[in-house]
Amino acid sequence: MMRQPSSPVYVALIHHPVYNKNGRIVRTCLTPLDLHDISRACRTYGVRAFYFVNPMRTQRELGRMIFDHWNTGWGARYNPNRKEAFSLLRIMPDLEATRREIEQEWGKAPKTVATSARMADADLGYPEMRAALQEGEDAFLLLFGTGWGLLEEDIEAADYRLSPIRGTGEFNHLSVRSAVSIILDRISVDR
Repeated sequence: MMRQPSSPVYVALIHHPVYNKNGRIVRTCLTPLDLHDISRACRTYGVRAFYFVNPMRTQRELGRMIFDHWNTGWGARYNPNRKEAFSLLRIMPDLEATRREIEQEWGKAPKTVATSARMADADLGYPEMRAALQEGEDAFLLLFGTGWGLLEEDIEAADYRLSPIRGTGEFNHLSVRSAVSIILDRISVDR
């Protein structure tokens, strides 16, 4: 059964610092489909805001152009559903600014929840995350890394580590927009 959580949920798509396929720390660039699909998933599952977090000014400007097109430009008239989904998008230079904005909105700092396909140990499974969301005491900020994922130290620094998505075989390399959608479904719906 799907129900609106009592606690506010926020999603952050982190572009730096993240790993590349060689294990180096890099900045990644915006993938427009990520903004479209994650915004739509966030709107579908009642997320308060979706943060595009990128330290590069030019990348934030590109994100702002896409946002403006779908929120106030021709795209808003062409596809009102997309406008509604994009209304959740917020553009930030770093995770700290994201946390401060949520704290200002909610009244206290959000609990951060990190996940990664590479993660071995998790504090929370999906049933436990659903239960925490129903308590309504804290805001939760779900952290998703682009590239090859969040840094190990950033995962460890999070308040919680959410179980990674496991498929049916050895291959485990979902797009981040697919992972966000699956996780939002799993923490929202008790099946």
